Amino acid sequence: MKLHELQPAAGSTTAPRRLGRGVGSGLGKTSGKGHKGAKARSGGGKRPGFEGGQMPLYRRVPKKGFKNPFRVIYATVNVSALEVFENGATVTAEELKKAGLIKGAVDGVKILGNGELTKKLTVEAAKFTETAKEKIEALGGKAEVK
Repeated sequence: MKLHELQPAAGSTTAPRRLGRGVGSGLGKTSGKGHKGAKARSGGGKRPGFEGGQMPLYRRVPKKGFKNPFRVIYATVNVSALEVFENGATVTAEELKKAGLIKGAVDGVKILGNGELTKKLTVEAAKFTETAKEKIEALGGKAEVK
């Protein structure tokens, strides 16, 4: 099969409706719009959310919430997850991303103290919990704040 031989499945496409092309077409004269009224006019109809003049729902419901533009989002990694690295390795945000331990765009990495660590590592992160710092340094590793 070649690109120029591609065709849609039989019956999956239909011809567009040809409006206003005579009474015999079934869509002549008023073109399926009926007689008069807002919907029959050019550019007619009501805007989305219009409730016939009643105060619309989007204006009745109170405004709520606030989005802090200065919010800092940290990716969290447990100490037990650092076991995937070699003994004596330097662990950075890029290394964690390569290992698949953090995903997406984040402002920094925070190391949590959950689990056990058996390897001496130099860990560079934005934040450490006290227990994480203790566990890393207990094995002769370094917890560097970047």
